[in-house]
Amino acid sequence: MIEFRLDRGSGVATYVQLVHQVKQALRLGALLPGDRLPTAKDVVAKLAINPNTVLKAYRELEREGLVSAKPGLGTFVRRSLGAPLADQTRLRRSLTNWVREARAAGLDQEDLEALFVSVVTDSFREGIA
Repeated sequence: MIEFRLDRGSGVATYVQLVHQVKQALRLGALLPGDRLPTAKDVVAKLAINPNTVLKAYRELEREGLVSAKPGLGTFVRRSLGAPLADQTRLRRSLTNWVREARAAGLDQEDLEALFVSVVTDSFREGIA
């Protein structure tokens, strides 16, 4: 089950942070079809936020077809996002090796993030497959 966390200083709306975390978990295979999301009550108790914020996030995920609410039972994942888990495992291993190499070359986290974002942005702009 996913455990939500908040970055109160990010400037990103709380419900949007929850939506992004569910989508990330779907992309990484941490949430799979059939998995149950935490109840709004549980999220409210853990994060000290308004119940309507959680419900708004869950409604947004439902509107996108990613989850479905089953009255009295909870909210369940309908579909995954991202590549198959086997591909993700291989790519994660490759990326981990790249990060180690970059760190050994003296790059810090901000350098790595900037380089990664630049390469990803360029690859989509240029249509690299």
